[in-house]
Amino acid sequence: MKVLIINGPNLNLVGERKTEVYGNMNLLDYLSSLSTKYDIDIYQSNVEGELINRLQEADQQGYKGIILNAGGYTHTSVAITDAIEAIKTPVLEVHISNIFDRESFRNKSLISKNCIGHISGFGIIGYELGVQYFNLKEIN
Repeated sequence: MKVLIINGPNLNLVGERKTEVYGNMNLLDYLSSLSTKYDIDIYQSNVEGELINRLQEADQQGYKGIILNAGGYTHTSVAITDAIEAIKTPVLEVHISNIFDRESFRNKSLISKNCIGHISGFGIIGYELGVQYFNLKEIN
């Protein structure tokens, strides 16, 4: 069974934008390289409603888990928070930077309470840690 990785706004610019925070590797290139080792699908949108639609669709498609980096919507979107709560597929929250060591408005995640866990501050390898979690969970 597959894991779906969903990325929110501006994550298409990782590798170009704020490299001191997010690193200089292109995120899509990195995630594409993961797809050679793991059974994953990748989705990115800058639009809140599209992210909600994809969460709801994924719930009907038999994914064993969803890794979500909601970007800035992490701190503002009640709608994404509600969408995570409404689906059965487990969602793991991932952030490239340590959101607790950034601007104060980034220290609060609205989505965390509806996620099964949170990976933050390990750079882009946090995605692989999330995929490994779902793969280990399937074994146990």
